[in-house]
Amino acid sequence: MRIYGIDFTSRPTSRKPITCAACRLTDDRLVFETLEPFADFAGFEGWLSRPGPWVAGLDFPFAQARRFVVNAGWPGDWAGHVAHAAALGRSGFRAALEAYKAPRPAGDRQHARGRERQIGAASPQTLYGVPVALMFFEGAPRLLQAGVHLPGLRAGDRARTCVEAYPGVLARAMLAAADQPGPYKAEARAAQDDGHQRRRRALLTALCGPAGQARMGLRVEADPALCDDPTGDRLDALVCAVQAARAVRQGHTDSGPPWADPLEGWIADPAAEPEQ
Repeated sequence: MRIYGIDFTSRPTSRKPITCAACRLTDDRLVFETLEPFADFAGFEGWLSRPGPWVAGLDFPFAQARRFVVNAGWPGDWAGHVAHAAALGRSGFRAALEAYKAPRPAGDRQHARGRERQIGAASPQTLYGVPVALMFFEGAPRLLQAGVHLPGLRAGDRARTCVEAYPGVLARAMLAAADQPGPYKAEARAAQDDGHQRRRRALLTALCGPAGQARMGLRVEADPALCDDPTGDRLDALVCAVQAARAVRQGHTDSGPPWADPLEGWIADPAAEPEQ
């Protein structure tokens, strides 16, 4: 099975592309093969249309929180609220989120989906810092338009299946297992240091070792050169592929896991699963 991992950005350029890691899954063995950058959305859209079979993990929110959708009066189904957001345009979407927050009290302006708060993921309404709201705006409508299969959200071409990944939660787990907690990447050159490089190496070693196999049920093989990217985008793309591969192994890429919310979706990582 071909497995992809996508590290996404809401403004791709040649200097900061959407990064795609291509891997091959055979039984419980996931082998990294190549990297492919997309410097614009046309490249990403072309990739989405590639014939399958393949499964991909993509690092952006596929949906908004149910509470926001209901309170804002947006269409109450996944395709409807994604199409509504797209129709607003980028500036209109941003204005709608700001207008929603303005009259609400502190602590009740942005809403999380599922276990986002527990796993350290930002609300899909977030516009600042890491602007995951804009990643949703640029990513989710393209999934809808491409007709890919989104388990638990929208039936589509099952030969082209996409699941929502969140590399941060798996990366933190691997760094903890390696006793190397802390940041492993930095966008700004001035913020990059030897500690980040050391942690990236520790992360990949853990992911490819017993800790990764115990947590994800996979034997991962990858090029150590992935650690040489100080932004962490290449390593994050691999981590997204690992999360997608686990979803395949768990049988979640047909109709989604039983806890998948048909409006909010689900994140393909064991930490995002409901507590037993």
